[in-house]
Amino acid sequence: MAERVELPTPQGPGRAHFYTGSAPERASVVLSHGAGGGIGASDLMLLAKRLPAHGYRVILIEQPWKVAGRKVAGRPPTLDAAWVPMLAELALPGPVVVGGRSAGARVACRTAYTVGASGVLALSFPLHPPGKPEASRAAELRAPGEHGIPVRVIQGARDPFGTPAEVRAELADPAWVAEAAGTHSFGKTPTDVLDAALAYLPELIG
Repeated sequence: MAERVELPTPQGPGRAHFYTGSAPERASVVLSHGAGGGIGASDLMLLAKRLPAHGYRVILIEQPWKVAGRKVAGRPPTLDAAWVPMLAELALPGPVVVGGRSAGARVACRTAYTVGASGVLALSFPLHPPGKPEASRAAELRAPGEHGIPVRVIQGARDPFGTPAEVRAELADPAWVAEAAGTHSFGKTPTDVLDAALAYLPELIG
């Protein structure tokens, strides 16, 4: 069972769930959930349970709105304003990779430089609302790279928020985007997400 710690934020308490293993730790991977779901998403849980055996401590973060029992996330600035102090409170040693799924990936990209991340692992990055490619969030996706922070994306093959091809078109190297089976939520056993994460993490910690 994961260790659970409450973290104070201006939005109310958030929560961190720590997953560790017996292997020597290479880095910490801090991931958060989407705007409508929680840390129980299949991809987040798979990474939390399997990455520690490969030397990565995983911390799953619940935003204050989720801890408070609300069903929908607040506006992006409120998510960032909670995320930054939670990362500071954790005070993790060594390299720290930040990320998450969907809205959590957006938060990680927007704040990567502020929190001193070594890299960003974005799961199901919502490049645009479904059917509205003109409302692009590509600037958020590219923001870490402007500060020399590498970004790697794992995207569902049929994601209506942006296909792998669409995401690749927004980054300097198409190899930075891995295609996984499924749509925005991947699938029940997203082992290809785990495989891609294990391939990308050494690149993110340098």
